[in-house]
Amino acid sequence: MRIVTYNVNGIKARLPRLLEYLDEQKPDVVCLQELKCADDSFPELEIRAAGYGAVWHGQKGFNGVAVLARGSDPVERTRGLAGEPEDAHSRYLEAEVNGVVIASIYLPNGNPVPGEKFDYKLRWMERLRTHAEGLSAEERPVVLAGDYNVIPTDDDTFSVRAMAHDALMQPESRQAFRRLLYQGWTDALRARHPVAQLWTFWDYQAGCWQRDAGFRIDHLLLSPLAADRLADAGVDKSYRGREKASDHAPTWAVLRD
Repeated sequence: MRIVTYNVNGIKARLPRLLEYLDEQKPDVVCLQELKCADDSFPELEIRAAGYGAVWHGQKGFNGVAVLARGSDPVERTRGLAGEPEDAHSRYLEAEVNGVVIASIYLPNGNPVPGEKFDYKLRWMERLRTHAEGLSAEERPVVLAGDYNVIPTDDDTFSVRAMAHDALMQPESRQAFRRLLYQGWTDALRARHPVAQLWTFWDYQAGCWQRDAGFRIDHLLLSPLAADRLADAGVDKSYRGREKASDHAPTWAVLRD
């Protein structure tokens, strides 16, 4: 099972690139983030024509997550995270595909630091950790895939100095990410590529793509039963260089049957 996480940065603007990717790579599951469209604007017909069923949790102009499955309809399990009933952001969607529980996550950015947005980011990460603890207790293959907006270590960025004051690399953000990992989750990319420079995001500004000035913020975290099945993981970097591409590259893990 090839599972992809892909922040499309606006599904309407990137639909040709998404359909191109589905046709060329034929992943089994794709977790999308930053749809930036309301539920009734999601391009279900085009995605079904490409051979994929879908569940989605949209929000007009902002956020939005989806799970696509090749040749089947994902079975939705959870929409949103508990803990803040007033939180209307569409950032978490969990579904089951062929016996694997898969979540699409769009974690808050948190900038500027300090501030309310950073406080919200940390609270959201704690809510995710609490929910993930319950998933761990199920003792099933689970994949938490998405744009975490966290640069876990200094090896995950082109420049520690450039990102030093960004919410993505603050000690509190990293600590919250580690607390999640310490539940027993495996970082799929680092499990397969422990020392490689693997960027998943390149900003549109300052020639970041041309300079390869990127960083790693898209992650697939695997429960122990999923990690036992990990065959490979990587980044489809070339798709970031295509015309009118997202600023993220599709990032993937393969689980053995």
